Amino acid sequence: MYSKIAETAQWIKERMPDTPSVAVILGSGLGNLADEIDETWEMPYKDIPHFPISTVEGHDGRLIMGKLGGKCVLAMKGRFHYYEGYTMQEVTFPIRVMYELGIKTLFVSNAAGGANKDFRVGDMMVITDHINFFPENPLRGKNMPTGPRFPDMHEAYDRTLITLADDIARDNDIKLQHGVYLGLQGPSYETPAEYRAFHMWGADAVGMSTVPEVIVARHCGIRVFGISIITNIGLSDVPTEATHEEVTEAANSVQPRMTKLIREMVARC
Repeated sequence: MYSKIAETAQWIKERMPDTPSVAVILGSGLGNLADEIDETWEMPYKDIPHFPISTVEGHDGRLIMGKLGGKCVLAMKGRFHYYEGYTMQEVTFPIRVMYELGIKTLFVSNAAGGANKDFRVGDMMVITDHINFFPENPLRGKNMPTGPRFPDMHEAYDRTLITLADDIARDNDIKLQHGVYLGLQGPSYETPAEYRAFHMWGADAVGMSTVPEVIVARHCGIRVFGISIITNIGLSDVPTEATHEEVTEAANSVQPRMTKLIREMVARC
């Protein structure tokens, strides 16, 4: 696996016009942030050696590099999910490649169901911690040379970046929630009973991504900022039915606020 990671990173390096230190993973319904990136260089996933291919509607499947907030960034327009049938090593393959490319800071975003009664559809939740409910840890197997066998996860989400987000949000009158994200395999949405159980465990939002990527990023020493767009509320007296189209629509409605926050964070991080 490591030889494939190195080969992919070298292939990308030979074609990139610049060297970014910041990367952004654009989650469900949030791909329009890529339109804010200037002077872009793009590469379809299908053309990159050993790269998986996005199969989910709303995930274009392109690697983009350019300027955002005055900084050179690498952006993934479309991510890979465990429920697509990929292994954890394949899901997190791009994170390993990012490390080899010199990425130091990673911004991850996702669409999530709300497991907190105080949340509303369209809220942006800064991820302060997570609960890994996937059936497999992405670090299972032979330890990669990028980090220790047993990496510490007490600060999976960088506190300095969280403070920066709060400062920017306050200055721009952007409402931010804070909470714990629970990641599970999907692809079925959660039942009302599951939402109640996850809430009792301490979860504020539930989704099907992000956690494996963050674990591998931290194993590589990459600092992480994560944010969830609350696209449906599962913990309520009358739980609402969730569809992929409604989730994408709710995520798209947050686009202007999300774009401003991430652009300013990238500029100042």
